[in-house]
Amino acid sequence: MTNYVALGDSYSSGTGAGDYEPDSGSCNRSANAYPRLWAAKHSAASVKFVACSGATTATVRSGQLSALSGTTTLVSITVGGNDAGFGTVMQTCVLRSTSSCQTAVTTAEKYISTTLPGKLDSLYRDIRAKSPSAQVIVLGYPRLYKMVDGCVGLNQTKRAALNKAADALDTTIEKSVANAGLTFSDVRDEFAGHELCSGDGWLHSVTIPLGSSYHPTAIGHARGYLPAMNALDVRSLAM
Repeated sequence: MTNYVALGDSYSSGTGAGDYEPDSGSCNRSANAYPRLWAAKHSAASVKFVACSGATTATVRSGQLSALSGTTTLVSITVGGNDAGFGTVMQTCVLRSTSSCQTAVTTAEKYISTTLPGKLDSLYRDIRAKSPSAQVIVLGYPRLYKMVDGCVGLNQTKRAALNKAADALDTTIEKSVANAGLTFSDVRDEFAGHELCSGDGWLHSVTIPLGSSYHPTAIGHARGYLPAMNALDVRSLAM
């Protein structure tokens, strides 16, 4: 019996995937988000979908961990991008010069390497304390761009900088997950060949409203994040 709790930020809530649940408000919880797709596919006994657009490690702790309990058997989460200010970084890279973009990425990478690990370590400890019997799956973030010539929009230097930042974020998350004894699922392999500029992208480019920009589409959840969950040995299914 699987008692599933889905925590995290916009990459878990499904911002950009459409079909938002009416009671989710600005959290933008989508019926097309991978937690809903996974729960439906595996007939979970109970589902608490509390992921919220804009969430940080601090707001996951203050606003989402109450969904966990000693009977929780499975937890999924994406978190860390908002702590590192990725939304501001992306806006800078879209709207400002290449040098401004590179500076913003460098600032984010410094935060990712020096400050974020402690915040992740603390959050993961709290998740484990509240759900000691659960399998906790931490999913990463995809690279945004396939590096090809002739793609309109940001120049190659900006695209490379954003990809480098995504790699830095995933590396830090993976290390903290390992230290906590949790399970990491790297989604970059699922999204490989489906980044922006690939011709078959599973991510939004710059959109109106801006909130969906650089987030997975419904296809990105169904063919990217959901397979990343399905590829794991989810022990709670046998409980």
